[in-house]
Amino acid sequence: MKKKTIPLRSVHWFGRQDIYGFIYRSWTKNRGVPQDQFDGRPVIGICNTYSELVPCNSHFRTLAEHVKAGVLEAGGFPLEFPVMSLGETLLRPTAMLYRNLASMDVEESLRANPIDGTVLLVGCDKTTPSLLMGASSVDLPTIAVSGGPMLSGKYRGTDIGSGTNVWSMSEDLRAGKISLEEFHEAESCMHRSHGHCMTMGTASTMASMVESLGIGMPGNAAWPAVDARRNVLARMAGRRIVQLVKDKVSISKILTKPAFENAIRACAAIGGSTNAVIHLIAIARRLGVDLTLEDWDRLGRGVHTLVNLMPNGKYLMEDFAYAGGLPAVLRQLGEHKLLHRDVLTVNGLTMWDNVKDAPCHNTEVITPFRKPFKKNTGMAVLRGNLCPGGAIIKPSAATPGLMKHQGRAVVFENIEDFHKRIDDPKLDIDEKCIMVLKNCGPKGYPGMAEVGNMPLPPKLLKRGITDMVRISDARMSGTAYGTVILHMVPEAAAGGLLALVKNGDLIELDVAKRKLELKVSAAEIAKRRKAWKKPRPPLERGYWRLYFDHVLQADQGADLDFLAGKSGSFVPRDNH
Repeated sequence: MKKKTIPLRSVHWFGRQDIYGFIYRSWTKNRGVPQDQFDGRPVIGICNTYSELVPCNSHFRTLAEHVKAGVLEAGGFPLEFPVMSLGETLLRPTAMLYRNLASMDVEESLRANPIDGTVLLVGCDKTTPSLLMGASSVDLPTIAVSGGPMLSGKYRGTDIGSGTNVWSMSEDLRAGKISLEEFHEAESCMHRSHGHCMTMGTASTMASMVESLGIGMPGNAAWPAVDARRNVLARMAGRRIVQLVKDKVSISKILTKPAFENAIRACAAIGGSTNAVIHLIAIARRLGVDLTLEDWDRLGRGVHTLVNLMPNGKYLMEDFAYAGGLPAVLRQLGEHKLLHRDVLTVNGLTMWDNVKDAPCHNTEVITPFRKPFKKNTGMAVLRGNLCPGGAIIKPSAATPGLMKHQGRAVVFENIEDFHKRIDDPKLDIDEKCIMVLKNCGPKGYPGMAEVGNMPLPPKLLKRGITDMVRISDARMSGTAYGTVILHMVPEAAAGGLLALVKNGDLIELDVAKRKLELKVSAAEIAKRRKAWKKPRPPLERGYWRLYFDHVLQADQGADLDFLAGKSGSFVPRDNH
């Protein structure tokens, strides 16, 4: 008996021979589309986050053309469409506030239109998770193509990296070590080509997650934005998505629990951003995959940082690409039984097929597993009365001597309070203190901004102090570094114990024991709890209000509570 074939989604639009089919085809023809494009070939939606307000994605018009060429070569029908684009550099108060909104844009655009499969053009930090979250909710065949990192920054004969040297040079300016003229000169030297941050910040981390999840083509993580091989990768993705549609390989067949486990270990091996924790959990929840903080802590143990890149090390993404890129890292993980080898990837091969012969051309950039750049540096999940729902620290970016520490709290009630007081020479603080920042979590900021890596007081910088323990319910830029504890759950604005911390309180940190404790009596805590007042929403209308009312905590991916679980690609009703 012949197996019944399921028609493409797009046939419900373009395959009809009635008034509705006339409408769908005729209006699409107004730009010169010939009749044979509607002959049942797969319609591929190219989801583009191009925007001149997002410098990292400013070359995506070109990238989209290469995807289109690949789709046409494979016999598909490409249709490009825009969605909300999120850039870390210009968007206020934080791109993270709008990640969930952009994901809704993607989800509704895919479901409501005649699309059989999609290629997601992703780049700056939040465009990657937002597009993957939206696509996961619809569950169509999907490939993600990252825009690629910029070329290395060059300043006075030395390499400088996005974000990482922004932090260090701004500290030098505040400490009086460099002039304002030197500071301005560096601005032009740091970002000198198309692409996203060329450090192992969140954008490069998420591009690596795309490849390690198997939802991107091999090589996705590291080829520079302006390298011709980036365009070839986009073209090959265009060809490949047509076949994924024909084979009915939806995104849920790629993004399985083993694929997420591979990505977690890859994140540890590259010294990836703490932001990946929130984003991968959010993506997994859209698919119904059970991914938790415990998975991050469990799978990160015994994994070493192999990649010597800023902000943890010396080199930049361009060096990483030429050294062999992510395949060289994944090969080492596979050789040491830290990789699910048989997971399917979008190019039709298993992960191990893709990386088993991957060369490493520079062992200073990609170090051997037995002689790693840094040992045992997977993400650590802390627990204790300050964070019963968990908190995150990135050991590869922290100072080893501060991983076990006890100090008195210097408390900042919010980011405005921090900016108001941090430069005051009379601030009662020394290097043994623990800086505490409140009300910067999902509800508190709102949007959970990247302010957790608080700059140190100038009076300590001038003494040569470069790191202190810092605690907050905020996030930290992937390009930043330091002994910084983030993502406190529950956050202060949700009534977490963090809200009740006062100046002078003793706090104990022990990363090896995964412990973070406030040393204050139960009676005193109860007294403070009684006096605490729940904050009001920052705005009483629009998306901000929707976000405040429905955002989940960091351990659940800071998604909106009504977006968990995929809702599928059902064909909506006719519009006539």
